Amino acid sequence: MDFSFPPEAEAFRSEVRDFLATNLTEEMIEATHDGTMHIPALHRAMAERGWLSGPVPAALGGGGRSALESVILNEEMQLARAPIDAMGVTVIVAAILLEHGDDHLKQHVVPRLLDGSSLACFGYSEPEFGSDVAAAKTRAERDGDEWLINGAKMWTTMAHIADYVLLLTRTDPDVPKHKGLSFFLVPLNTPGIEIQPVPTMAIERSNATFYDDVRLGDEWRVGDVNGGWSVMKTALKYERGIAGGQFLSPPVIDAAVDWAQNHTRPDGTKPIEDPTVREKLIRALIDVEVCRGFAYHCADLANQGVMFGVEGSMTKLFASESYKRHCRDFHDMMGAEGLLTHESADAHLGGRIEENLRHSPVTTIYGGTSEINRNVVAEGHLGMPRAR
Repeated sequence: MDFSFPPEAEAFRSEVRDFLATNLTEEMIEATHDGTMHIPALHRAMAERGWLSGPVPAALGGGGRSALESVILNEEMQLARAPIDAMGVTVIVAAILLEHGDDHLKQHVVPRLLDGSSLACFGYSEPEFGSDVAAAKTRAERDGDEWLINGAKMWTTMAHIADYVLLLTRTDPDVPKHKGLSFFLVPLNTPGIEIQPVPTMAIERSNATFYDDVRLGDEWRVGDVNGGWSVMKTALKYERGIAGGQFLSPPVIDAAVDWAQNHTRPDGTKPIEDPTVREKLIRALIDVEVCRGFAYHCADLANQGVMFGVEGSMTKLFASESYKRHCRDFHDMMGAEGLLTHESADAHLGGRIEENLRHSPVTTIYGGTSEINRNVVAEGHLGMPRAR
């Protein structure tokens, strides 16, 4: 089998690598340890090269780069340890607005998202309803020509630096839960919005957001009234597929290999001499290739115009579960030394493995929990009956 990429894809990979070598510094990466996984200067530089608009289909007004190039961009950023959160959310929200939004959103918001001057975040989960987003209770009620929004959202990551939140609301409480939802793009400087930080065990800062009599014009609605579930399916397709393909990045494995090669045990041996250690490292490398295969398969389907669904859940499920499993293996392999955090001068490579260990469980939650994605795969791929 020929696993090589088209020449134009490899040329783009080289371009991304050269760009990151020039524009990404260790100081920038270090700055993200405050919990805000965003580098403004890098984000703007990427926008100037057209890489934010690139993944958006040309038919929708984007750059029309291939889905393969989008995966390559994500992959190379992970290899360089660059945060991809803001880029990923921006691209998804822009594509959703171009597909489901009205002229106001397309003309006044999308250009600002794609030129790097504005950021967006997701407002899906609620304090009592995590991955069951269809159970959302945040209300949006008609009030003349406006909408009045009241409620609360949890895990609104990047809300403290974003300009807009893509907000899922309930507009009809008297119909089945999937049929009474509507989306709005809410400017976060609108009166009545409060943002509170939520510290997490992972490396990101998240937020709780509260909406108290927030007034919006109908021009901020995304999609049809009570048609929010179709918008949600579009969002999850992007988030679980091309955007969610690789969590176990080689830099984490490189850190484990480096430790295994250079740490000296009390008996004078190196961990890399232990066949059990070598097997764990090799299995991690194998799973990285599996993750790449899933992600590039989704990209290939997208290039063919196939609206993949279950493939995205398969990609996200395997990526997040393998990431969590191998980070645990690496941490166990290091023993007590693996407990040292980034703040410790003695931590191996800045505590990279410990940091990823804390981050890995989060990836099994956002974009749909592993339990939800297992149900999607079971029903959509294996033909099993609905579990709920």
